[in-house]
Amino acid sequence: MTDIAKSNKSMALRIISLPSRIFYFTKRWPIIPAVILIAIVFGAIFAPTLAPFDPRDGDLRARNIPPVWLEGGTTEHLLGTDNLGRDMYSRLLYGARISLFVASVAVAFGLIAGTLTGVVAGYFGGMVDEVLMRLVDLWSSLPFLLIALIVAISVGPSLGMVMALLAVSSWSAGSRNIRGEVLSLRGRDYIQMAKVMNASDLRIIVRHLLPNVLHVVIVITTLRTGSMIIAEAGLSFLGVGVPASVPTWGIMIAQGQKFLTTTWWMSIMPGVAIFLIVMSFNFLGDWIRDRFDPRLNQLD
Repeated sequence: MTDIAKSNKSMALRIISLPSRIFYFTKRWPIIPAVILIAIVFGAIFAPTLAPFDPRDGDLRARNIPPVWLEGGTTEHLLGTDNLGRDMYSRLLYGARISLFVASVAVAFGLIAGTLTGVVAGYFGGMVDEVLMRLVDLWSSLPFLLIALIVAISVGPSLGMVMALLAVSSWSAGSRNIRGEVLSLRGRDYIQMAKVMNASDLRIIVRHLLPNVLHVVIVITTLRTGSMIIAEAGLSFLGVGVPASVPTWGIMIAQGQKFLTTTWWMSIMPGVAIFLIVMSFNFLGDWIRDRFDPRLNQLD
């Protein structure tokens, strides 16, 4: 084989292997979900700077403008306007702030309460485990949507009410997972050695158990964040979330459902935003689980 033929064959192999390398790299590292999350979080944080218009101010002369890539769209309103002339791009940015803030508060509270419940139940076992797990079962069986409707009718929709409802509903979700992990850890040699050395229960929990269930906590956090964003959007869609004057993704979908045949972007745009951020959190959670759980070896 001549040098020219060898060179052409080597170049062809490199060209063929390039898509494989890209696929392998994106499979091994969550590049796409990370980019989406960073972009949405960045837009939410700097919404006052990035948004060209106030999300609550409308201009009836500029209502129902389509996105820029459709006929009739303008660069002044990149994602179009709604039926009241409010800029969709600005409303999406501010809606991301509300969704991420509510989800972060709810997940943080649920994470602390759920982790403590799972660790205490798994470590002490016996009657403590039985009581806490029955409490988790009882709480999980409560109809969250019905409770939310009753509370909203009683006190009225508000941002604080939504955060409180989501926070108290999220603490039981990961308790069983963490309890199961602690049950598998408490019989390990290093835990028994710590007990032999008269280490206190608090020290064993803080120094030996919590660090070893951290990967479970991180996975639960990423997955629950997406669930809380959907829950907040669902409550806002039903009118029992934040007030209608606050731009949230759920409210935007609810306000645009009457105009799906004409100005479809009013509902589709926030729906796509919810899909992207929830999908990214779920993919990131799966990657973290595969990466840090020693029992899973799904990464090459």
